[in-house]
Amino acid sequence: MTDIRSPEPISSSPLPRIADRATLEAELSQLRAREKAHTREGDAIAAARRRLPMVEVDARTELIGPGGPVTLLDAFEGRRQLIAYYFMWHPGHPAADQCEGCTWCTSQVEELSYLHSRDITFAVFCQGPYDESARYREFMSWDMPWYSAEASLDTLLVERVIGMMHLVCYVRDGDRVYETYWTTQRGVETMDFSYALMDLTVYGRQEPHEDSPPGWPQHWGTNGGQVTRLNGRPIAQWSRLNAGRSDDLGTTEPPTTTSQCH
Repeated sequence: MTDIRSPEPISSSPLPRIADRATLEAELSQLRAREKAHTREGDAIAAARRRLPMVEVDARTELIGPGGPVTLLDAFEGRRQLIAYYFMWHPGHPAADQCEGCTWCTSQVEELSYLHSRDITFAVFCQGPYDESARYREFMSWDMPWYSAEASLDTLLVERVIGMMHLVCYVRDGDRVYETYWTTQRGVETMDFSYALMDLTVYGRQEPHEDSPPGWPQHWGTNGGQVTRLNGRPIAQWSRLNAGRSDDLGTTEPPTTTSQCH
């Protein structure tokens, strides 16, 4: 069984200075004012986001689902809004070579009932073929709606980089569909509770881009390493392998390189 803890121990890393409770509470109170300002600014940004214009997208744009071809409108499942995550894909490669960043984000989207209560559907639009990617969904034990958008990426991601992770929001008015917002790269961290929780800890994400005190552990992502890959594959895959699952996606091409997507 593979141990999925950090590959480098942090037991010898420096620690914050020791203080009494009053000192901690006083400094935490100062930080709390900044946290509240940050929350209010987030609220203001969300308010501005709700006031963006929208652009129409062809509701008949084809996706491939478990029963074959469907439309973008079908992906709403009758709800008013749709959030689609565009999953990067490496055709012909096994599970170990699939995108660790997309796997990291998608693994954290589990309970959809809260979205449904607000008339929102969440779905993954994979940028690769349906059969391969659906086997990956099964390997990862995900149960969110899953489609292949491979044949329609030029329409759905017009003027954007195909092959990159994207999070796109849509709204429908009857049978007409409109795009209201999109983000990519670190913008998709909104799906990610793991990073949010890490940010509360003393060592944070342990990545070199962070502003941390001297000596703090920051080995994740250094020396060409990945921040969401461990021992050669996306971190979340290890529990599936330990459970006895095969990561054979029915591909015919042997991998030639390890993916470096993030």
